[in-house]
Amino acid sequence: MTPAPPGKSGRARGRGPVVAALMLGMALAALDGTIVSTAVPQIVGDLGGFAVFSWLFSGYLLAVTVTLPVYGKLSDTFGRKPVLIAGIILFLIGSLLCATAWNMASLIAFRVVQGLGGGALQGTVQVIAADLYPLKERPKIQAKLSTVWATSSVAGPALGGLLAGYADWRWIFLINLPVGAVALWLVVRYLHEPNRAASTGGTAPDRAPRRRVDWAGALAVFATGALLLTALVQGGVAWPWISVPSFAFLGGSAVLAAVTVVIERRATDPIIPGWVWRRRTIAAVNLALGALGLLMVAPTVFLPTYAQSVLGLGPIAAGFVLSAMSLSWPISAALSSRVYNRIGFRLTAITGISLAMLVLLAFPLLPYPGQAWQPALIMLLLGAALGIFQLPLIIGVQSTVGWSERGTATASILFCRQVGQSVGAALFGAVANGVLAARLASAPTPGLPDDLDSVSQALENPATLTAEAADYLRRAVDSAVEYVYLGAAGAAAVSLLVLIFVAPRRFPVLKDPE
Repeated sequence: MTPAPPGKSGRARGRGPVVAALMLGMALAALDGTIVSTAVPQIVGDLGGFAVFSWLFSGYLLAVTVTLPVYGKLSDTFGRKPVLIAGIILFLIGSLLCATAWNMASLIAFRVVQGLGGGALQGTVQVIAADLYPLKERPKIQAKLSTVWATSSVAGPALGGLLAGYADWRWIFLINLPVGAVALWLVVRYLHEPNRAASTGGTAPDRAPRRRVDWAGALAVFATGALLLTALVQGGVAWPWISVPSFAFLGGSAVLAAVTVVIERRATDPIIPGWVWRRRTIAAVNLALGALGLLMVAPTVFLPTYAQSVLGLGPIAAGFVLSAMSLSWPISAALSSRVYNRIGFRLTAITGISLAMLVLLAFPLLPYPGQAWQPALIMLLLGAALGIFQLPLIIGVQSTVGWSERGTATASILFCRQVGQSVGAALFGAVANGVLAARLASAPTPGLPDDLDSVSQALENPATLTAEAADYLRRAVDSAVEYVYLGAAGAAAVSLLVLIFVAPRRFPVLKDPE
């Protein structure tokens, strides 16, 4: 099959079916977390392993995060199409294996296989979207992809609950097979990549020197990320923060990070090239979106607990409170181009993160116990603010690099956002538990639980508590979540400072090929 030239006609060729494939691929990754979470009780009831079921999510997250830089570099080296095809196939193999799991250990292992494919899906879909559309049109495809995430956040829990309750939990993995098969067929049939040499000003492909893959660097990045994220995800959960396992994992990740730096400096074509951090634009966006990952922990992890424990909502109603953010995010993202085309990427992002910081600071001002519409309104405003913050930064970075660097640059910022989420989960989890411990230490009634999970479980069974004890626990949870939101506002402030003092005033945007 002859590849299309890099100009407008090449981008337009077969674009509709490719966009459909990208949306289906994004749906596979977006639905994964939400659809599995609602089926956990049925999975644990069938397979056992309640003590380790959190690794169903942690294992997948680890695999996705640590493979993002590797897939980004591979897509720049060999093209997007083979990487995306490999990612879809790996994800489907993992899904099929998950459906055949015989115990919790096997299911966790197969979830890691799924994550290896999910890393290719998340990173490569974003890069292909930037390849397909010139700068002025990129908000269109990004809005479509954002809509997929928003729809998945609302539909995923309901679909997972239906399949687990009325069919079998294994169907939450089997349902991926027909969706992925259609996406795979569309990619194979309709995705025609540009001539890589032409798009980068190089020689013809048959005369170009063969590029070696930095497999040593890829392995080092994978091992470093796996140790670090395991320490962050399991610290304070599987073992105390101040313990031999924590020191071992954190110390090991530090040693491996140093080894990775040495390997990458010596590599001819490193997985994580130095220019990712030497260019002010990319470095600033890496840091800003890392801070975004931090602040996102507040609404996605702690708001459902707040809605159920403080407001007394059921799981479905609590999910709808959170989904308000997912509804406004894609709308504001789609409209962000009208802003950044006038004032630039940096000022648009500064506007968005400033508004987000104010919204986060407003959360502690909500009355106790309050009404459900109040945090829902906060989430609606937060989604609108973050929509005009994140998208201009992603599009801005993608527009400052050529085809041969776009995969690496995109993977870099997505990797930093994922690491930020892991750091945020550990950091804010410690903050919440610290506040709860302080409140419960001075509680008027002895024998109360002393951590967030135990408090939530106690409030789910109020018959075991006196009215006074239940109210005290609700106030303790309310206070803990308020501090988490203040911490999230601090993360937004860090992102704002990075954009003001590190990011260049104007992003060095490259001209689209004619």
